[in-house]
Amino acid sequence: MTTSLALDKDFCKLLVSSHLRIVGTPLIDHEDLQGNAAQWLYEDAPFCVVAHNTDADPRFVYANRAAQKCFEYSWSEFTQLRSRLSAEHPNRDERDALLESVRTKGYASGYRGLRIAKSGRRFWIENVTVWNLIDDDGVYRGQAATYRQWKDV
Repeated sequence: MTTSLALDKDFCKLLVSSHLRIVGTPLIDHEDLQGNAAQWLYEDAPFCVVAHNTDADPRFVYANRAAQKCFEYSWSEFTQLRSRLSAEHPNRDERDALLESVRTKGYASGYRGLRIAKSGRRFWIENVTVWNLIDDDGVYRGQAATYRQWKDV
């Protein structure tokens, strides 16, 4: 799989506009990026952003480089991963409850959850915001999450 979605301007617009409309704050200050928002968000953002699709068992469709580093997966590995597998089995019920709440309410912020990297390293993601990806036509496209803080267990 290529990284075409990683640098896709329309997908970046979906991430950014949904965050602003639903959460009420900007995900990025894209005014300063002069048309390079997708590239900056994927390659240079100092925070993690991930997104999954609408499958019954959602699969990640986006993970910026900060998230790839945090989880120790390449783009191709990340975008083949079912998002539930980012949490260890005992922690999946909590994660599922959060995502269902976001699905019905639009977003949640301040979340803290235990995650697992490819190597088996366990880490906390902290002060996480999760939001629904809703396009300009009101169509639900999945969910995304962003966080700036993580620490090993």
